[in-house]
Amino acid sequence: MDPRVAVYLRVSTENQNHDSQESELREYCARRGWDKNVEWYREVASGARQDREGLNGLMTKVRRGKVDIILAFKLDRIARSLSHLAQIIAELQLYRVALVCPSQGLDTSNGNPAAQLQLNILAAVAEFERGLITERIHAGITAAKARGVTLGRPATPKGRKQLVAELVAEGLSAREISSKLQIPYSTVTELRREFRTADNEEIRQNGPG
Repeated sequence: MDPRVAVYLRVSTENQNHDSQESELREYCARRGWDKNVEWYREVASGARQDREGLNGLMTKVRRGKVDIILAFKLDRIARSLSHLAQIIAELQLYRVALVCPSQGLDTSNGNPAAQLQLNILAAVAEFERGLITERIHAGITAAKARGVTLGRPATPKGRKQLVAELVAEGLSAREISSKLQIPYSTVTELRREFRTADNEEIRQNGPG
């Protein structure tokens, strides 16, 4: 029985196209004899986006047991981060779906133990990354409290401006701050721009510190 193959292609902007990815993966499918039951998913979306229609549709089919193999040019075409990749890997393992990325030598379609080891290592690294992020968030909040910042839900997201400033100073990214404080990512990035503008104005007036 021919495997049910889902090919996922992604580019970041409308100025790019899927041609090179598609050409290489079509050749790969031909070499493997995957010429039947092949479905193509083409997407134009930033890798950082959490919600991608094409990927969501693909994963829905995975959960319904309608995919045997996912084929992508590279892992970063699928996942937006290590933690996101770990989540996808866990689902693929749960539903017994193989993952193949020819340009990176990754192929679990034949129970390849080396490829499975790669996935397990990536999942472990992702777990380590999550632990570091959590540790940085807790350290940032502890430092903010030590500086006298009052924690709690303000009337508006802008009411957390001081806390955002403290967490930025601790080195947290906008996405980490947005997730921890449960305020819109756009609000955090807007506040970060305000901080940079204020810093630049201070430097202009007073010179470098």
